[in-house]
Amino acid sequence: MNLTPLQGLSSPALAERYRQGDAQLREWFGSHPSIAEDWRKRALQLDRTEGGRADKAKLASVLRDYQARLLPSAAVDRSIDALAEPGSLAVVGGQQAGLFGGALLIAYKAIAVIQAARHAESLLGRKVVPVFWIAGEDHDFDEANHLYVAGPEGKPRRVRLDRPEGARHSVSRTSLSEEQWQAAFAGLANALPDTEFKPGLIDKLRSYSADSPSLTLAFARLLSDWFGSEGLVLLDADDPALRKLESPMFRRLIEDNEGLERAIKRGEDSVSGLGYSLQAPSAQGCANLFVHSDGGRLLLFRERDGFTDKKQVLSYTGEQLLALAEEAPDTLSNNALSRPLMQEYVLPVLATVLGPSELAYWAGLRPAFERFSLELPILIPRQSFTYLEPGVGKLLSKYEVTAEDIVTGGERLKDEWLEAQDDWQLDKRFAEARAGLEGLYAPLLDTLTAIEPALGELGVANRQRLLDQIAYLEKRAADTVAKQHDVSLRQWDRMRDSLWPLGKPQERALGTLHFLNRYGPDWLKGWLNVPFDALGGHRLAE
Repeated sequence: MNLTPLQGLSSPALAERYRQGDAQLREWFGSHPSIAEDWRKRALQLDRTEGGRADKAKLASVLRDYQARLLPSAAVDRSIDALAEPGSLAVVGGQQAGLFGGALLIAYKAIAVIQAARHAESLLGRKVVPVFWIAGEDHDFDEANHLYVAGPEGKPRRVRLDRPEGARHSVSRTSLSEEQWQAAFAGLANALPDTEFKPGLIDKLRSYSADSPSLTLAFARLLSDWFGSEGLVLLDADDPALRKLESPMFRRLIEDNEGLERAIKRGEDSVSGLGYSLQAPSAQGCANLFVHSDGGRLLLFRERDGFTDKKQVLSYTGEQLLALAEEAPDTLSNNALSRPLMQEYVLPVLATVLGPSELAYWAGLRPAFERFSLELPILIPRQSFTYLEPGVGKLLSKYEVTAEDIVTGGERLKDEWLEAQDDWQLDKRFAEARAGLEGLYAPLLDTLTAIEPALGELGVANRQRLLDQIAYLEKRAADTVAKQHDVSLRQWDRMRDSLWPLGKPQERALGTLHFLNRYGPDWLKGWLNVPFDALGGHRLAE
């Protein structure tokens, strides 16, 4: 693939300055992926502190048990064996599950994790394992239960899996019926254009949900299919066996909960002091922990000497919450600000791959890491791409525009092009007609008003009716001109729907499935050979 930088896609200012190697932010984070020595320092730091983390043999056992529910992979088995060894290192990235693989950015993040692990191996001369952390503990099912694919006409279509009625539990704990899965497949089959790859693609997806799994497990099986040969280890953050391994860290987060909140607040104040707005500001009194209950996944807050949710449905003393951490850790889960600390405890995180928004809120976590005697890993900006489909590339050449033009102003350029096709200068002629009518009516209205004010008001209403008729005729004329250029206008829409679908970056709107259906399974494998860029950024690929 040919890669060129793609401008016009904004990121949070802090993430962009960090990506570009701003000295002030490098010092704040303590490292930067562009500096080889920082990778070596981080590896040595992990070697020194290995005893303070989760037991690696037990971690490997948990990962093997989870892998047994996915697709068999000798490469993943070797990765898990490597993680169990003393001195093991990992590059980690994570995302919430997505229906049928979700948006394209999820696949890009997994690829970035794999490539960053390879990059680290070449720098350090040591085995580095790629790990993808599926945030199955998240309870926003409506964020995970859909994807968009381009239909036969090129317009994005949404495919959706309905959420069961009842309380909002984590995605991993939300049971799905065979009927719900079948309805989702019916929607997918209807939305995807017919191609030579479609039947095999849908058959494979059906096989991953034949036992009516959770959305998380079906997603993990698909990622296992896509990236298992690359040794990518998958874990579910809501895996009960993993929760048991996390029990000691939950105890620490509970015992020093006020200290955790103060440290997070101190980090946020420092970020504000650097001149940046906060991406995900913490709430006062928030414990930064959730509890799973019959009523759903509830965020806890400190109250007096205990903990409760916002509506005070559940209440715990500190001792009761510590007992849960000890005896039933699977009833607890992290929020976005405590999850990085848990990740650091569970895995030997050499580096973590983050999107722009994640980078922005990780910026405030350094004091929290230090509070628990941990250090921030190397933070790698996720690589972002817009894929220039071959047919779209030809259209860009035809209309003499660039991908950046479409991203930053496709609809405006389409309107300007159509206006340029108007050989009759309709805008000018209708403007002249309106001005002429106004000119004729002005003295007439003065006369009518002098005769009788009510007669003048009738004249104003009459003039408006005539102006409305002119507007109607103008619209009909414009529609007729547009219809004469219908093919070209649909081509303009095709460019926008591919490069900037739904008014979003391509990777945030269209699902990976759209491209696999159109270009086949090798399309995704080709991205693994794209040169890794430790600085991330957004590039156009063709």
